[in-house]
Amino acid sequence: MKPMVWHPEEKDAKVNQYLESVNREPWVLLWGAAILMIGAFTSAVLVGIF
Repeated sequence: MKPMVWHPEEKDAKVNQYLESVNREPWVLLWGAAILMIGAFTSAVLVGIF
C-alpha cells in the first residue's frame, strides 16, 4: 500500500495555473440574472395592479 503523504509533482504547478486562469465565478452573469428577475417581478406586479 502506498503511503498517504502527498508530494508535489512537476505537472501540479501547470494544472494549478490553468485552474486559476479558468475557474472564475461569473459575477456579471449572477448580477445580470438578479437584475432581470427583479425587473420581471416588478413588471408583473405593475401589470397586475392595472
